[in-house]
Amino acid sequence: MTLTKSKYYFEALDNYPYSLPDCLEALNYALSYDPEDADSLCLMGRIYSEMLTDYEKAKIYFEEAMLCNVGNLNTPQYYIKCLLDNEDLEEAEKLINYALKIKGIDKARILIQKSQLFEIRFEYKKALKPLKEAKKYSYNQAMVDFLKNRAKFLKGKMAKAKK
Repeated sequence: MTLTKSKYYFEALDNYPYSLPDCLEALNYALSYDPEDADSLCLMGRIYSEMLTDYEKAKIYFEEAMLCNVGNLNTPQYYIKCLLDNEDLEEAEKLINYALKIKGIDKARILIQKSQLFEIRFEYKKALKPLKEAKKYSYNQAMVDFLKNRAKFLKGKMAKAKK
């Protein structure tokens, strides 16, 4: 990562999501210095996915980011969210399984997304298992509390589904 490109990437990241014009300007500079920078491509994917809800365009950026750096720790998390939001469930499941094998990735967050995948499929019992597994990879109380609340939420949905 060159210093100039790094400067523009961090400037873009600093402006996201509060000032999209400034974010995009800095991001375009970053990508002009290195069009294969996975972090910059991932951030562009996030803009299209999270702000513009143009999932197909976002997927192009995420795929490019994955091609440029398959070991990037940021891209899978945001790409999976995009796929889940766009109901590309088979693709999301494949990426989740791949992401869980990446050394250093936040497994708890990926397992939460795995749980959401099952929830979207109305497989609530299955959705509880990744949350239980995620507790093993949780290293702070806030994450443990989040997981407990999520499990409670899913159990509530299960009870309603039975009625």
